[in-house]
Amino acid sequence: MAQKFDIEMPKSLTEIVAQRVRQAIIDGEFALGQMISEETLAESFGVSRTPVRDALTLLQTTGLVDIRSKRGSFVFQPDEKDVQAICDFRAMLELHGAMLSRALQREATVAGLQAIFQQMQAAIAADDDVAYGRCDSAFHEALFAHCGNAYVVNSYALVSGKIAALRTHMSRQFSDARSVSMDEHAQIIQCVDSGNFAQLEVLVNAHVGRTVEAFRLAQATRSAPPPATKLRATA
Repeated sequence: MAQKFDIEMPKSLTEIVAQRVRQAIIDGEFALGQMISEETLAESFGVSRTPVRDALTLLQTTGLVDIRSKRGSFVFQPDEKDVQAICDFRAMLELHGAMLSRALQREATVAGLQAIFQQMQAAIAADDDVAYGRCDSAFHEALFAHCGNAYVVNSYALVSGKIAALRTHMSRQFSDARSVSMDEHAQIIQCVDSGNFAQLEVLVNAHVGRTVEAFRLAQATRSAPPPATKLRATA
């Protein structure tokens, strides 16, 4: 019998554009609520508007893009109630994911968290906000890496884009965001390692809940959204 080899199929133009726009929203290249011009994106990528339109439709299914009839496509713009709901959902899942991962593979879970923590330190040393934000997202996703429950992982994936985008935009509201964040990430590692889930619950709720406080501050100083953004084809 002929041996079968798994290969990764090349991504379609729609998938490439969707991935790039998703990352742009997460990295803060687009503001929350900002209009996304199909024409500008098509020009940036050197493609027709069809894969751009399909990409935006794809991102709408994840909640990152809001397509409004006869008005255009916009980056999602949550209200305070929505931000609170996302944070409640996130805190619940991260705590449960951490408990499952530790129970199944404590050493691997802790090692993964520590490795990403070191990458976060390197991003701070390089003063690289984008790298830090991506490491921050990876850190929290690592809480699920060894949980052994695909439903929990997929549930978190449903809102991971919104979580990452909110993290980027809301962290700018606090001048000491990095130092506080790093201290809390270090404590999260300690709690997971020791199995102190009572303390972890308090810590995660405070860590995640700060996003709501930041959102209130952002709303108080909110200005008009910026004009259409041009993207490079690669991140």
